[in-house]
Amino acid sequence: MRIKLSLLFFLLAFASSKAQYSFSGHIDNKEWHDNVYLSIIEDYRKISGVYSEQIIARVKTDSLGFFKFSGDQLENENRIYRIHVDNCFDDDQNQSHFNGHCDDSKEVIFIAKNSDTIVFPFSFDKQMFCDIKSNNEKAIVFVKIDSLREEMKFAFGEYRSEASRKLNNKKWFKTLQDFGHNLNEPIAELYIYSFLSDRRNDLHEHYLEDLKTNTYYNDLLGRLEKRYPNSPYTKQYKAELTSDEFIVNDKNDSNFNWNYLLYTVLVLSLIGNIWFLLNRKKLQNQTLIEAKDQLTKQEQNILSLLLEEKSNKEIADALFVSLSTVKTHVNNIYKKLNVSSRDEIKSLFNS
Repeated sequence: MRIKLSLLFFLLAFASSKAQYSFSGHIDNKEWHDNVYLSIIEDYRKISGVYSEQIIARVKTDSLGFFKFSGDQLENENRIYRIHVDNCFDDDQNQSHFNGHCDDSKEVIFIAKNSDTIVFPFSFDKQMFCDIKSNNEKAIVFVKIDSLREEMKFAFGEYRSEASRKLNNKKWFKTLQDFGHNLNEPIAELYIYSFLSDRRNDLHEHYLEDLKTNTYYNDLLGRLEKRYPNSPYTKQYKAELTSDEFIVNDKNDSNFNWNYLLYTVLVLSLIGNIWFLLNRKKLQNQTLIEAKDQLTKQEQNILSLLLEEKSNKEIADALFVSLSTVKTHVNNIYKKLNVSSRDEIKSLFNS
């Protein structure tokens, strides 16, 4: 019994050590160059496009357009891969791959590991890279996500008003995030995240707002750290999330501090103005009291009548004195109060 178990263990270990991947399919070799490229994508910001540093293999198709990649050098856990063809001429291919694109190319993005067998068959009317057959159920998730993104583009294009855009942002962020979570593949969620958080598109502003309150992003980090603790995807995502959270929090702190400072300045300014006016009035009243104290009793009586806008004659009649006596008192009042007219007196005592 022990011998049988040991033999079984040996056979399983041997089979595991000999695990090989096989990625095969067909292209229309009447339309495309016969070079087919396989790339591994370890930077989810470079999923779309062609980059020379990502290419790990190249094969040529046969006369029927059949190609096949095989070997045992891939990662034993899921990674993102790309197969692409292009019509860049041999002299231009290196430059095009270095620049990250070829104007005339077609690609398929998929998830795979070292032991997977994947076939890319022709679909209707010789359409290539539209279908994926694999023993790894996660291989086709990017095709599903792209289909959902097409629905999203249609929804955004139907009505281009600002109100429609805001409603669609809220709806489609949740729709895509829920869809990605239900795929049970955190790497696939990064494909969605890279699209929603792309600084080059109109969704980035909503992404930053969503980041303030939505726990989805930290939950995704938890799923990545649990499933792929040492992968480049997890490290990249953690660094980006930390950076974006710092930007959001710093912006919030900055807005709060400036608003607080502004309100403080306004309140202090209002209090200062009130204090100034009250003290000015108090000082003015004190000055007037002191000025009035300099006047004789008769001059104070005449001042009161001046403030009632009485004429010199009316003042003389009211106080039973001569007109010249009134004029003499008025001149004395002007000197003591440092004014030169009745208007200045009214302004002084009525302000």
